[in-house]
Amino acid sequence: MGNRVLGLVIVSLVLIIIDFYIFKAVLSVKSQWTSRQRKLFSSIWWAYSALLIMGVFCGIYFNIQLSLRSVILVAFFLTYISKFFFVLFILLDDLRRGFIWFKRKSQLKHASKQQEKISSNDAIPRSEFLVKAGIAIAAVPLATLTYGIASGAYDYRVKHKTLYLLNLPKAFDGIKMGQISDIHSGSFYNQKAVKGGVEMLLAEKPDFIFFTGDLINNIASEMRDYQDIFSKVKAPLGVYSILGNHDYGDYFYGKQPSPAKAKNLREVKVTHKNMGWDLLLNENRRLKIDGEEIGILGIENWGAGRFLKYGRMDLAVKNTDDLPVKLLLSHDPSHWRAQVLPNYPQIDAMFSGHTHGMQIGVITEKFQWSPIEYIYDEWAGFYQVNKQQLYVNVGYGFLGYPGRVGILPEITIFTLRSSNS
Repeated sequence: MGNRVLGLVIVSLVLIIIDFYIFKAVLSVKSQWTSRQRKLFSSIWWAYSALLIMGVFCGIYFNIQLSLRSVILVAFFLTYISKFFFVLFILLDDLRRGFIWFKRKSQLKHASKQQEKISSNDAIPRSEFLVKAGIAIAAVPLATLTYGIASGAYDYRVKHKTLYLLNLPKAFDGIKMGQISDIHSGSFYNQKAVKGGVEMLLAEKPDFIFFTGDLINNIASEMRDYQDIFSKVKAPLGVYSILGNHDYGDYFYGKQPSPAKAKNLREVKVTHKNMGWDLLLNENRRLKIDGEEIGILGIENWGAGRFLKYGRMDLAVKNTDDLPVKLLLSHDPSHWRAQVLPNYPQIDAMFSGHTHGMQIGVITEKFQWSPIEYIYDEWAGFYQVNKQQLYVNVGYGFLGYPGRVGILPEITIFTLRSSNS
């Protein structure tokens, strides 16, 4: 907890320095303002910044109302993204001023003392053009991200995909499977919109459904207002779910075991049970139609790199050798290339989430791009290596930035087909 507080204090100091830097730049090009106008601007500027930073502290350390916390985080995110872009132009202006200063100093070596006196008294003013251009450019992400909040956060899109599987039993050919991922209930602020997305999923009438992790952001109680909504997610052959990296409480309670953290995880698991979802914890189920079977395997979170590895594939594949098709639920797509491909060739297809597509980017039928691709090789849609496939769902909810630009919330409907037919 001490390191966490220290980290927040350091971040706050950095933000205050950025605020001061921008504040001085704006005042420098507003020399025509009266003393009263400058005082009013100063009061508004610093009061807003202080309230924003204190609000974030309260949102992290106190149990304030979820909707209020969301408003604070949204305002904080939009404000400092815009200020970041503004700072780039101020830095550019300071580079310009520094170059002029250095050039003048060089010239002074060859100037008379009188000229030196005159030149040294010449101030190098800020470029009003660059400061105003910075304000204009800062308004672009502000407008775009605000639109993403107003329009993109709950703009659910149903994607229809055909999943071809070698050795798919005839009884399963043509059945429909749904997938949602990354609900992140702690970020929601519109129950009606969330319910609308669930209704879109159910209108597709999938025969069975996968949920591939991250039900919450940090604590189980975040599902209190949404459990009844997601309890409506049902399918004739069942709803199968797994845990994601956020479901363990590592980001709230720390990575070390504790009674509170263990209690929270138990409550998350109970929530799955209360909703009627079959939570797979390093285990498998046999899905049977007309005497024919396929395997559904689910593991706890396993991510390459810095994420803790709770998943146990050795347990998940146990007693599945006789099944002609094996479908794996694993939250983090990095698991596919790191462990599944080299060690588990019997897995026909894996289903993941986790990336959110970074909630910002472009996805069309023939092209997709997001900054997340510089972190994850597989981050949205279908991937295939030899006969093994991976599908990455970009998520139902959102985290951090409370909206989406270009990468809209996804409900995936797969039609299973035999690749032999």
